Amino acid sequence: MRIKDSLDLLILSALWGASFLFMRIAAPEFGPVVLAELRVAIASLVLLPIILLRGNVGELGMNWGKMVTVGTLNTAIPFILFPFSTLFITGGFAAILNATAPIFTALIAWIWLSTRLTGSSIFGFFVGFAGVTVLVWNKVSFDLSGTSLAIIAAVVASLFYGIGGNYTRKYLQGLSPLAIATGSQIGAAIVLLPGAIALWPDGPISMRAWTAIILMGIFSTGFAYILYFRLIANIGPAGAITVTYLTPGFAVLWGAIILDEQLTTSMIIGCAVILIGTALATGLLSVGGKKH
Repeated sequence: MRIKDSLDLLILSALWGASFLFMRIAAPEFGPVVLAELRVAIASLVLLPIILLRGNVGELGMNWGKMVTVGTLNTAIPFILFPFSTLFITGGFAAILNATAPIFTALIAWIWLSTRLTGSSIFGFFVGFAGVTVLVWNKVSFDLSGTSLAIIAAVVASLFYGIGGNYTRKYLQGLSPLAIATGSQIGAAIVLLPGAIALWPDGPISMRAWTAIILMGIFSTGFAYILYFRLIANIGPAGAITVTYLTPGFAVLWGAIILDEQLTTSMIIGCAVILIGTALATGLLSVGGKKH
């Protein structure tokens, strides 16, 4: 991996780690759907002037349907599910669950795009899900409490990141990262708008929540998605999604500094096992074995 790509991964992980902090602040006041709509709307307002200046607008018009699809899969759905999860669990916990996204990305690439898997990759799937088991042990119950639903929501959101990344690789390959980032955010904003109007909060919103959503829209979404789709173009979806290796660390760091969130032993162990599993699943680590 080039130094430039590594730097993009580091910056992106810091921005996405901060998004979990912003969710924890804004979600209780806005609600998940309104938060998601404002986040992508702000990101769209940031990205649209840039793409107009660079003259890539034609790419949006020619691929509009696909842009809406990737915006729904990779943005709208996860952007609702993760804020919902942070209503019941810490941002660091949600970010650690988000570290399963590379496993889903690699698995979906194997099923959908016929990407070859090594024995290490297959072993990594099981290790990664074992890490999730350690992380959520004694937290998920059959009565589907708030915590249980939050954990399920975070894992499903990670699944959709895997679907969206592979959809982008299959149908939007060759387009500029800026066009994909802009089109996906506009598409997500259109999809989320009716729900946001219907669920707009009745009470006043604090300046703290507004500040969080604005910062999340500009930095953790607008600029972050340019980096993300640039990484997909440069190193592929499986490589780009490895940003989630570093995101939990930044999410825990921001949460500890700003919100005084605690890091538990089970979170440390679960995160370590998940990261080992994702490293195996994506080929960063290997225990040997033939390709399947």
